[in-house]
Amino acid sequence: MEYRNLGSAGVKVSAIGIGCNQFGGKVDKDGTKDIVQRALDEGINLFDTADVYSRGVSEEYLGAAIDGLRDQVVIATKGRSKMGEGPNDQGASRYHIMNAVEASLRRLGTDHIDLYQIHRWDDAVSVHEMMRALDDLVRAGKVLYIGASNLSAWQLCRSNDIAEMMGWERFGTIQPHYHMLERGIETELAPYCAFAGVGILPYFPLAGGFLTGKYKRGETPPAGSRGEKSPYVQKYLTDANFDKLETLTAFAASRGHTLHELAFAWLLSNKQVSSVIAG
Repeated sequence: MEYRNLGSAGVKVSAIGIGCNQFGGKVDKDGTKDIVQRALDEGINLFDTADVYSRGVSEEYLGAAIDGLRDQVVIATKGRSKMGEGPNDQGASRYHIMNAVEASLRRLGTDHIDLYQIHRWDDAVSVHEMMRALDDLVRAGKVLYIGASNLSAWQLCRSNDIAEMMGWERFGTIQPHYHMLERGIETELAPYCAFAGVGILPYFPLAGGFLTGKYKRGETPPAGSRGEKSPYVQKYLTDANFDKLETLTAFAASRGHTLHELAFAWLLSNKQVSSVIAG
């Protein structure tokens, strides 16, 4: 397994990380334990979850699966999503972030989170409030590194500029949609990450399964697959994309590889990518 720095940080993470969004949903507690152990056997040490995944159950199952193995893993989780019916049960306010981190720590069964990420932008909260709260968590030792998910280039740049100006911890990673058919981040976000030393953690690297080749032109998506109901996957089921898929499949096969191997290798050819989140 190849290991890369998490952005500009000294900690090393596996080039492939495990996305835990199905833990507590399609994957039960025993299945989670099996996946985590198999990943560790393969040298994978990065596990990415979020408080909102299965309403906290993903974190609980991951915490149970790594019991006794804490020093072998890098835990990444996220907060900001709606976790209750109260007015402060969501968002990037100091109030919610502090409560969300404490809840994630309890569910994960750990005393610190290696990478804590703001799941998405919050227009209702000032950048100063958000970044100061995250910096306080780092200084308290409850969080080691901070990152973000689904932020635009200006949002990430603005957050980090304020953090640097104030002497606070800055976002060291960003999770965007990024794969061979979705390359929008290459216009502004990726160049900023290269300039600022921010690590990229692409998620949905296989376009929700489209880049595995499981979906066929003119055929109904397989029962139980993401493509059966997911608008995200269905938007790729076009003739133009199937043409690209056939070309990419032939290219990979001519070199003795599968389409999904090509998809991961293509992302990892970008040295700003710290780890590709699979799952």
